[in-house]
Amino acid sequence: MRSGRRRPEEPENHERWLVSYADFITLLFAFFVVLFASSQADKGRQQLMSDSVKRALENDRLVAKIAGILGGTVDDKGKGNAQWRGPGGSQPDLKPTLEKLLTELKKEVSDGSMQVQMTQRGLVVSLRQAGFFPSGDDGVYETALPSIEKVAKSLQKLSNPIRLEGHTDARPIQTARFRSNWDLSAARAISVMALFEERYGIDRGRMAVMGYGDTVPLADNESEEGRAKNRRVDIVILNATAAQLEPKK
Repeated sequence: MRSGRRRPEEPENHERWLVSYADFITLLFAFFVVLFASSQADKGRQQLMSDSVKRALENDRLVAKIAGILGGTVDDKGKGNAQWRGPGGSQPDLKPTLEKLLTELKKEVSDGSMQVQMTQRGLVVSLRQAGFFPSGDDGVYETALPSIEKVAKSLQKLSNPIRLEGHTDARPIQTARFRSNWDLSAARAISVMALFEERYGIDRGRMAVMGYGDTVPLADNESEEGRAKNRRVDIVILNATAAQLEPKK
């Protein structure tokens, strides 16, 4: 009678602990991110942080990454081709556009008809009323079109949302066409938007119009110099952070 041979025992899998360890690291990472987000007063930054964590944890991608670094093996469900492109998706950095416009609009900035600056919301190009609109009217001077075209060409190369914001001085206005400064400020912003869309082919879905009247002055309305600075249309090219806070379409 033949004696049966015992099958050799399979070697014990010493890497199973990596799965549990990776889960623990994931939870620990999420915990500290939540603590950090909770300490921020800026709600916009909290939302961006929350979205980043959500993308990182989606479909266990972070677990797979950690296990890979540690040399362990987990299943392939964490693999994917989605890539995080940062807040605002593919929206480009506005600093090169700022530098380009400062160079191309050097004459306009020097003579005071335009102002170009970077703000917390993004890149702002201000069109002073004296150089672009007749007093009390919303029609754009023909002589101002070359300057507007320089801005439009930069906008054509960007994907960022655009806000066209009209402002006036504090002197009351009431004409057959404009009942108040609110009407005039909004009409001037609409005129610039129409130029961008009809003359330069900028998608109207990127643009929004606001009329602030005399409620957001840059200078004191007691002097003519101050009133001249307040009469303007601001072309605001929103950065990624500001775009996140805009109403969703």
